[in-house]
Amino acid sequence: MRLEKCWFCSSTVYPGHGIQFVRNDAKVFRFCRSKCHKNFKMKRNPRKVKWTKAYRRLRGKDMTQDTTFEFERKRNRPERYDRNVTEKTLKAIPLITKIRHERQKKHITERQKGGKSMSRKKDANELEQDLQMLPKKDTVAYEANKQKVIVSQLKTEENLMEE
Repeated sequence: MRLEKCWFCSSTVYPGHGIQFVRNDAKVFRFCRSKCHKNFKMKRNPRKVKWTKAYRRLRGKDMTQDTTFEFERKRNRPERYDRNVTEKTLKAIPLITKIRHERQKKHITERQKGGKSMSRKKDANELEQDLQMLPKKDTVAYEANKQKVIVSQLKTEENLMEE
């Protein structure tokens, strides 16, 4: 049983499912559903459509390079059947999927770290700009927590003269 990939969204197309389009030059395009087929006919670029794998990989939302993807690669060369190799492969599949899921979780947490710090900075800037909108007692507490750094001009001039 061969599982194909959708040309547009890169999801799996199971046997007996999806649509197959053959162009005049005999190039075969397989689509998982009519949504992908219609977008292809409208000549949309999968890298610009937000729900496709190509978009997510291009924008850094999905992992692009990982050694576990090597197992999903399509191979056109027939392999000679070996019972021992097949047995080891079947035992390794759950371990590989576990490793892939752990790496994806790590990728997602690393990706979200930057967004949290940026949102905190944005919130702090918004608070400083709209401080007059808060009640007086809250602004006094905020000003007390805010630290001010004062650099005296004399010390810096003396340091410049010494050098």
